Amino acid sequence: MSATFLGMPATPPRSPYGTGNLRGDRKFPAAAHDELRNEQLRGNLGRATRTIRAKRLTVTGELPDWEQLRDAGSAIKTDTMNRLPELLEELERNVTARGGTVHWARDGVEANEIVARLIKETGSEEVIKVKSMATQEIGLNEHLESLGITAHETDLAELIVQLAHDKPSHILVPAIHRNRDEIRQIFLKEIPGVDPSLDNVPAHLAAAARVYLREKFMTTEVAVSGANFGIAETGTLSVVESEGNGRMCLTLPDTLITVMGIEKVLPRYQDLEVFLQLLPRSSTGERMNPYTSMWTGVTPGDGPQTFHLVLLDNGRTAALADRIGREALNCIRCSACLNVCPVYERTGGHAYGSAYPGPIGAVLTPQLAGMDAAKGDPNSSLPYASSLCGACFDACPVKIDIPSLLVELRHQHTEQSGTTAEKLAMKAAAGVMSRPKAYTAAQKASGLGRVLAGRDGKLSHLPPPFSGWSDSRDTPAPPKQTFRAWLASAEGAATMRAAADEHTRGEQPAHDQQQEEDK
Repeated sequence: MSATFLGMPATPPRSPYGTGNLRGDRKFPAAAHDELRNEQLRGNLGRATRTIRAKRLTVTGELPDWEQLRDAGSAIKTDTMNRLPELLEELERNVTARGGTVHWARDGVEANEIVARLIKETGSEEVIKVKSMATQEIGLNEHLESLGITAHETDLAELIVQLAHDKPSHILVPAIHRNRDEIRQIFLKEIPGVDPSLDNVPAHLAAAARVYLREKFMTTEVAVSGANFGIAETGTLSVVESEGNGRMCLTLPDTLITVMGIEKVLPRYQDLEVFLQLLPRSSTGERMNPYTSMWTGVTPGDGPQTFHLVLLDNGRTAALADRIGREALNCIRCSACLNVCPVYERTGGHAYGSAYPGPIGAVLTPQLAGMDAAKGDPNSSLPYASSLCGACFDACPVKIDIPSLLVELRHQHTEQSGTTAEKLAMKAAAGVMSRPKAYTAAQKASGLGRVLAGRDGKLSHLPPPFSGWSDSRDTPAPPKQTFRAWLASAEGAATMRAAADEHTRGEQPAHDQQQEEDK
């Protein structure tokens, strides 16, 4: 009887290289170096993140069961990831049963094609959009523009970014890097018919945006949204926002197209009780969202009469297959980790080169798009864009252990990178440290480094391959005498004898010590 070999399971695909917004043009250190020179950016970020942090601490401190809520959120998301295929099928059945149509997209390219086809079928050349990280991830706006379809962002911050021909720099507040004077100039230049006497008062800026957007809300027949949550049990989708623009997009158009990452599904409607407490407190420092919109399929005569749900993979199955890295899929996009990260606060979101900046972006982006897809892949630097201080872990409402994930990704990158100068240096160091004579010789040779030290006794510039270390930190010059040499000297021997005598006296009973002192 012959055996049939079916082969090994294939590794799930990641987001295709060169598509969407999951990879920058430069590695993080180079991009961050330029951003650090932007004093206006650093000032804007510092003020905004300090304000959000303070508000978050206040509203989370009000809840005696905040840690229990975090535990519950983490448990629900972990259970969801463990049962993701069956929950997605249940979601599809319930959306379809209530008049919606479900589409499955393996990657961003497929998702863009699906959305564009659905829009073209309506005959519309314009769409209004409620803020969506998923559509930013796949570059939907750019794809639609190439086909002659204009997408109008309706979230105020997203509108600012779009009008400025800029890119978002924060998960929750995409225009966090802009101040009110910059926004005024953008509106004066880009919004047709805006009052030329417009000042920089926030209420006046918001009013100008409202007048511009109201006409779009009332005349555009197609809307594209994201989804914060999708409930498998009922087929319900949910968007939470703070301006009311989402409510307009979700109720006024004839056709609604929702693009949702497959990790956004939740098992039960009751699970919203947990996340609608965790999300607003962690994101905006509010006790509840001003606008929480939920819809289930199609209701004749009420709201959109055609509803499409596009379920997006785009590397999420690849992340799910990683036993350790899959924890990143628990993210609910609250941005709490960005607001406490000392690295993000100083460099901003653009340095990460991805739609997902900050600590969560540093772990999620490499898993969705890969970090060694090409030589010199910019994503390979993202796991190192952290001090591993752990503030992100403490702030995360679903307790994602971001520092551990970063360390794991660093390990994976090291394993995949082949022979490098760092590996050769570590191998040489291991060889020296395993041989006493070689180690002693190396210690003596290191003393020559004192010649390169400055007056402050530090080495500011080391030769390659150690220059990467000294580019970002100073190194103390080697001491005049090594520890082993000092220990073998008369001074070292005397010091060690004195320490031993002191230790012996400390072990004597108090009565004996007193007798010694009396003598």
